[in-house]
Amino acid sequence: MGVAIGLFLGDNHITEHIDLNGDKVSRVLDLVRHNYVDSVDVDSIEGTTVNNLLQNLDPHSLYLPPQQATSINERLEGGFTGIGVEYVLLRDTLVVTQVTPYGPAYNAGLRPGDKVLEVDHQSFSGTHLTAQKVSKAFRGAKDSQLLMAVVPAGSKTTKFYNIKRDHVDLSSLDAAYMLNPTTGYIKISKFASTTDADFRKALTKLKIDGLQKLVLDIRGNGGGYLNTATALADEFLTKKQLIVYTKGVHEPRTDYFATDSGNFQHGKLAVLVDEYSASASEILAGALQDLDRATIIGRRSFGKGLVQEQFPFGDGSAVNLTIARYYTPSGRSIQKSYSGGIESYRNELAQRMTKGELFSEESNLKDSIFRKPTHYHTSDGRKVFSGGGIMPDIFVPADTTHNTYLAHELSSRQLFSAYVIDHMQAVLNKYTAADFIKNYNVSDADLGNFILYASKSIKDIRPQEVMTARGELKTLLKAYAARFKWGDDAYFKVINADDPAIKKAIEAVN
Repeated sequence: MGVAIGLFLGDNHITEHIDLNGDKVSRVLDLVRHNYVDSVDVDSIEGTTVNNLLQNLDPHSLYLPPQQATSINERLEGGFTGIGVEYVLLRDTLVVTQVTPYGPAYNAGLRPGDKVLEVDHQSFSGTHLTAQKVSKAFRGAKDSQLLMAVVPAGSKTTKFYNIKRDHVDLSSLDAAYMLNPTTGYIKISKFASTTDADFRKALTKLKIDGLQKLVLDIRGNGGGYLNTATALADEFLTKKQLIVYTKGVHEPRTDYFATDSGNFQHGKLAVLVDEYSASASEILAGALQDLDRATIIGRRSFGKGLVQEQFPFGDGSAVNLTIARYYTPSGRSIQKSYSGGIESYRNELAQRMTKGELFSEESNLKDSIFRKPTHYHTSDGRKVFSGGGIMPDIFVPADTTHNTYLAHELSSRQLFSAYVIDHMQAVLNKYTAADFIKNYNVSDADLGNFILYASKSIKDIRPQEVMTARGELKTLLKAYAARFKWGDDAYFKVINADDPAIKKAIEAVN
C-alpha cells in the first residue's frame, strides 16, 4: 500500500475502488444524464461534485481527473514509456532542448538543437503543434518504433532516426555537484519512488570528488511519498532514531525508525527550505531539526502535516483522501490551520508576504503561532514550534528582485530556451562548461537583444520591469544557455553562484 504526502502529489498503488452506486450523488447524476433538458458533460459535473465534497474536509483531499492522476503518478513512479526528450515549440517546429542520457532518443543519436520535421512519414513541423500532440506522437507501447526526420543542430541536411520507445527515467534529483573541495550540493525536487536510490548514487559520486560535508536543497519541493521521505532521513540518522510517526481516527499510530544503513550518518549537514517546501520535505527537515542532525536554513516551510492515500476509479481518475496526520520526533504537528476555509488557506503564503514574514526574521516570530509557549524541544533542548511549518535555524530573506512576474512569464513561455537556440549556439561552442560558468557574463547589450526578441511574444514588457529584474534576467539567460549545452548541473551552478542561502549553508557546515 502506497502513501503519498505532497501538495499535489499522489500514488496509484492502492487497488481498492470506490463504489458510489446507490447513493444520492450517483442517483442525481443519473437523473441528469437521462432526463435533463440540455446535453451535459456529466463526467465533469461528477468530478466537480466529488472535489467540492472533499475540499470541505480539508485542503488536500481532492479529486484527480484521469490525465492529472496519470501525470502525477508518472512523476512519482520515476518514469514513463516514450523516447526521452525535452523540447521547445519554436515557430511551429519542435526543437530538442534536452535528451535523457542513455534513453531511447539519446541512444539513437538525437541531441539538443535538433529540429523534428516528420514523424512516421507524416509532416510534424508546421502542423499547429501542441504539448498534447507531441505527447501523443512520442509516447506509446514499450518497444514500438518511431521514425523521425530530423535536421541536426548546425546542419541543413535531414537525417532519419528509428527510435524504439522504452522506459524513460525521471530523476528526482535536479543537481549534484561540489560547491568547494569538501562540500557537496544536492538538490531534490520531489520525493519519488527512485529518490533514495538517486541520492545514494549522487552521494557516492560526490564522495569520490572529495565530499565531507553536504548542503541538501529541498526548496520548492512540494512532497511525494512518505516512505521516500523516511528512507532519505535514514541516510543521515543512526539506528533506532525516530524519524516520524503518523496517526488518524482510522489509522493507528505508526512509528518510522532509522536503520543503520545510512550513507551520511556523521558528516556536517545543512538543509535549505522555503515557503514552498511542503509535506515530505517537512518530514525530513523536521526530523533532522528535532534530532539536531542538521542546520535548517531559509524561510518557514509551507505547513502541510497531512497524509493522503490515493483511491483510483476504473476510468483512471482518483481520489486523494487524507487518512492521517504526521508528527515529528518531538511530537509536533506542523500542519497550519485551515479553519478559515479553502480560500484563506490558499492565500496564506500571500499573507506571509504582506506581513513581511518573507523578508524579516522578526516578522516571522511575531506570528501568533510562534508567540505562544512551546512544549517541543530538540534532542539538545532547543525550542521548536508546532502548527505552522518548520521554522529554520538560520533565516534568509527572500530577494525582492528575484522571482518577478516578468521572469516567470519569460520562463513559462520558454523564451530563454528559444533565444539560446536562435542566437547563442555559436557562442556556446567557444566554451567548456567550467570556462562558461566562470567567465561568461551577459552584458547589458545581450539583455537588450533578448528583451527585443521576447517582446515579439510578450507585447507589454515595461522598461521598469526589466530594470527591476535586470540581475535575475541576466542570470536566467546564462543559466538556460548552460543547461542547453551542458545539462542541469551547469544550470544550477549558474543559479546558485550568488545565492545567499547557499553561502549561509557553506558557513554553517564549515
